[in-house]
Amino acid sequence: MPETFATVDLFAGPGGLSEGFHGFRTRNGHAPFEMGLSVEMDKAACDTLRLRNFLRCFGDEFPPAYYQLLAGGEEPDWANRWPAEWKRAQETTLQLELKSEGSEEIIDPLLDSLRERHHGNTILLGGPPCQAYSLVGRARNRGKPDYVPERDHRHYLYEEYLRILERLRPAVFVMENVKGFLSSTVNGTRIFHRVLEDLHGICRTGDGYRLLAIGSAERNALFHDASPSQPQDFLVRTEEHGLPQARHRVFIIGIREDLMPAGRPDVLELPRRKASSLRHVLSSMPRLRSGLSRNDDLRLWLETVMQALEGLSRMDLPFENEEMITRFRALARKLTKELCILPRTSTEPAGVANDCPQDLAEWITDDNLPCLPNHETRGHMPSDLQRYLFVILFGQITGRSPKDRDFPDLLAPAHRNWKSGKFADRFRVQLWDRPSTTITSHISKDGHYFIHPDPLQCRSLTVREAARLQTFPDNYLFRGNRTQQYVQVGNAVPPYLARLLAEAIHGLLSER
Repeated sequence: MPETFATVDLFAGPGGLSEGFHGFRTRNGHAPFEMGLSVEMDKAACDTLRLRNFLRCFGDEFPPAYYQLLAGGEEPDWANRWPAEWKRAQETTLQLELKSEGSEEIIDPLLDSLRERHHGNTILLGGPPCQAYSLVGRARNRGKPDYVPERDHRHYLYEEYLRILERLRPAVFVMENVKGFLSSTVNGTRIFHRVLEDLHGICRTGDGYRLLAIGSAERNALFHDASPSQPQDFLVRTEEHGLPQARHRVFIIGIREDLMPAGRPDVLELPRRKASSLRHVLSSMPRLRSGLSRNDDLRLWLETVMQALEGLSRMDLPFENEEMITRFRALARKLTKELCILPRTSTEPAGVANDCPQDLAEWITDDNLPCLPNHETRGHMPSDLQRYLFVILFGQITGRSPKDRDFPDLLAPAHRNWKSGKFADRFRVQLWDRPSTTITSHISKDGHYFIHPDPLQCRSLTVREAARLQTFPDNYLFRGNRTQQYVQVGNAVPPYLARLLAEAIHGLLSER
């Protein structure tokens, strides 16, 4: 009987890492990874996790009642209709703030039970919250007069991950974090180096671990006589592995010494693939208009966008040459004749572009879906709609998103740092034929960094569009209000990337 490994997902968010591991199937259809435990402190994310853990009990065939819910139907009483499956979801979803007072007494017995039931066949997933490590988070922290890095407990949440690693002694562990994790310092010491030192201490005790570099087969020769130790050994650039997003993340992965195939270099191979683009995953989705932040209705929206386009067609533009100005104004005038009636909420299903890579298309889409969940637009101020139109048209003409210096004076926002260079790309359009920029939780604030490339929709990305760029399957429902949904999507590990990691890790475990 094929081996099965139970996953423990710490700081799980909405479950991106778990989704990738549980969605992986071997060639004969075996699911080698099953849900052991998801741990998350945020209630909305836990609600998302619990429902997904419930659905995983049904394999690849979700109950019809779930699709009826996504179509706008009433939510069933899951516990009464499917008591065994709902109980399993409750048991595998734990809302808990790790490293808080009393948290060890709650989680440690669960970990011990999992280890014993699965005879050590467990996989530890997760990554400490990234606000203390990310470049944006560090910039915000420096602006706080009373901020002291040494007192920020988020710098040390990795210690709880390591404590659990020592207790669980899994077959494999995967620790994920933002790229800024590599350069974040406390008292002049880089957190990354401190983590590696602590990991090496664990690796040398009991059942030791081998740390693995992330790379392609070409890198194998580099590690025949050495172990990975440099920051670049652990960096993954998602666009190099077929994802429609440029997301650079750190993955520290270790395999227990007794499970490492003899003679293998310390590399986890992730094959390189051509990057997917925004067009591959967003162009076939239902077109939706933005809303107005006040007094929204279709007629007023059409008038507002029409006036914005007419203003752009007459505006003084700081472009490089007259030809660009002429093209921009002609495009703005053309769009005034193409404005059409669009809804704000999706009521139909959607596929992907015909040339979307097949593996990615099959991962994202679900033929049973009656419509796309979490695909509803938000409202924007009229002045921002005009800025969005400018940014979108600028991108179409130049092939890039404008910086602050490219904006006409009439479109400059009333922002004291507008010309400081700190927010040079405060308004950023995502371009059709490239991977998106990194989807972050900041998308929950205003959407200015995540403007849709279609000027006739004139808006920021919806939760579902951000989720597609993050490679969540379309049938993945995010709970909570819209702001909470955006935060969940922005903080997640892309599930398709996690699936690639799961495939590589399973291949390594199968070699022994």
